[in-house]
Amino acid sequence: MSAFSDYLESTLINATLRGGTYTGGGVYVALFTGDPTDAGTGAELVDSGYVRQRAHASVASDGFTVPANGSTSNARNLIFPAIVDAQKTITHWGIFDAQNSGNLLYHAAMLNPKTLDPTDVLSFPIGSLIITLS
Repeated sequence: MSAFSDYLESTLINATLRGGTYTGGGVYVALFTGDPTDAGTGAELVDSGYVRQRAHASVASDGFTVPANGSTSNARNLIFPAIVDAQKTITHWGIFDAQNSGNLLYHAAMLNPKTLDPTDVLSFPIGSLIITLS
């Protein structure tokens, strides 16, 4: 199960209960070597080959499936570049609204943390990143 970031919780409360707006934006998947926490303060992967991966092909709405029963999942294979610098253990993933910086929206622990050696590639097949609101 995924968790909302503090930023998204406040934004949605403001949009749904206080007349505010939220227009969304890009959807980028990030990797973490520690829990990003709701505050977005965790350790995002640092490696010279690493870059957040865009979840959508042409418009943000094509990155995840149409919600059903409070859940959605990635609609495309997400493939990260090979690790370059040194062995890293990926423990969490997160979704941001920008490729660099931006706001953390959702995050979750990896069901099985992955230790990557240089030249290893991490990928998420279609349907493997699940966002559930409950």
